[in-house]
Amino acid sequence: MRSIRQRKGVVVLRSALSTLASRSQRTRVLDTLVHGGQLVRVGHGLCAKTRTNRFTGTLTPAAPFESIAAEAFRKLGIDVGPGTLARDYDSGVSMQIPMVAVVTTGRRRITRRIQVGTKRVEHERANKGHAMTRTCR
Repeated sequence: MRSIRQRKGVVVLRSALSTLASRSQRTRVLDTLVHGGQLVRVGHGLCAKTRTNRFTGTLTPAAPFESIAAEAFRKLGIDVGPGTLARDYDSGVSMQIPMVAVVTTGRRRITRRIQVGTKRVEHERANKGHAMTRTCR
């Protein structure tokens, strides 16, 4: 737990802890920490740190969902950008606030699921000569 606490950022990769133990031992320890509430599972081999909510006293993720997802993709080496709906809202083309977290992966196909609780990231891809299409729900 001390090694996890001292790491920068909120997201912890199981592979980043490779110097501490074998893969199966790391998985067991991370599962124990998830069930104990010290970590939240984000995806396969990905966990996020938690902190105590000062209003409710419960353990919650230590960062907002969007920043956890962005950090997870960055640590995995996957380049993503905002989805079509978010770009339209940011540029003023649309007045509708996007309610679902959608990221653009360019032409790269990604099947990795990033999820915290019920919030989940959806992916959209740019096809050759076509508009963005959603690929993962």
